[in-house]
Amino acid sequence: MRKDEKLNIAVVGLGHVGLSLALTFAKKYTVTGYDSNIGRIKQLHEGVDYKGGTTVKQFEDANIEFTSDPTSLQKAGFIIIAVASILDMTDQPNLSFLVEACNVVGKHMKKGAVIVFETTVYPGATEEKCIPMLEEFSGLESGVEFFVGYSPVRFNPGETKLTYTKIKKVVAGQNDAVLDYVADIYSNVIDAGVYKAKSIRIAEAAKVIENVQQDVNIALINEFSIIFNHLGIDTGDVLETVRTKKNFQNTDFNITGGTEFGKYSHFLSYKARTIGYEPKVIVTSRKVNNGMSKYIARTVAKRLIQLNMPAQEIKITVLGITHKEDARDLRNARIIDVIEELNDYGFKIQIADCCADAQDAEQKFGLLLTAEHELKTSSAIILAIPHTEYKEAGWTLIQSLLNLTGGIVFDFKRILDPQGKPENIELWRL
Repeated sequence: MRKDEKLNIAVVGLGHVGLSLALTFAKKYTVTGYDSNIGRIKQLHEGVDYKGGTTVKQFEDANIEFTSDPTSLQKAGFIIIAVASILDMTDQPNLSFLVEACNVVGKHMKKGAVIVFETTVYPGATEEKCIPMLEEFSGLESGVEFFVGYSPVRFNPGETKLTYTKIKKVVAGQNDAVLDYVADIYSNVIDAGVYKAKSIRIAEAAKVIENVQQDVNIALINEFSIIFNHLGIDTGDVLETVRTKKNFQNTDFNITGGTEFGKYSHFLSYKARTIGYEPKVIVTSRKVNNGMSKYIARTVAKRLIQLNMPAQEIKITVLGITHKEDARDLRNARIIDVIEELNDYGFKIQIADCCADAQDAEQKFGLLLTAEHELKTSSAIILAIPHTEYKEAGWTLIQSLLNLTGGIVFDFKRILDPQGKPENIELWRL
């Protein structure tokens, strides 16, 4: 391994993270962006990112060769594997995308190449699974004829800015020389700097617990919300009060779930069980968060049924279905579970989202989005995701979407000011 001003960097897997990586490194290096999905490559050639993570402007002057030809990897001295990690139907780690990537890279990488994994895995997976696969498919010896590093993803999918460079990057290598080399390459494009982890396993574990801790914290607040809802106490008021204590962990109610968010907890739980330990807090937290969508749907349905109207006559408008506010990402959009539950009750539901892509919503979830100006007035509004547009419109928007006689609004994130509530509208918050 030596410094090479003409180094060609290849990124394998051009999803949310991979594309951001390719665009970031293209500012300093010649980049090959490889993806086996020919349709994805065609769209990127046209400067279009249907996944919504980047803008057309970011493609301008980018020194990237987008390709689905694996032989293009032969010229790369530095290959980053950024394919997705998923769970199977039983919530066990499914490394099929990693296997495919190792197959392709192993068969086409050149001697001396450095392979860096950015795919989230359980601690030990890179050295126990990935390196042996690279050796098998390449016929080369790791640490002698090719070298391996790891750098966990720290990236917010769905954002239109390249925030990748603004977050300190953790890097790791199979030995000190690899670590220094990987750190040097990343430091050329990461404005926030790099942190050298003591081992690949430590870097893998650090990435997993970043998200597991968030999962556990959210579960705690969600459970508080359920308790306070039964007690008739506004959770938002409770949190506002307790935040006056400086060291209180500032977490809020959230509907989380799905394989994208929950996989980190399942990955660590899986690894723990392989060593004979049954995790308790992690598993319980995941159960709480997985159950929140059903709890919210049942709570909303119960209140609507109390209006003494047949379910078929109650029309609900849902505002916002993305993963979080002001983002287009739908991968972890758990409000969709709430919508499915409410559909089972027989309510008529119309959905709008000022940020989500309508085609993406229909293809992934079979949901039809309605433009805001085409929405019919309804009996109830679920303000699920507080996009800035909805925040700024406030009660004016809510009034325009409800029947003239009024109705009920379910404000999940508590963004509407109760003091400004019109008299003919009922406000429900956890």
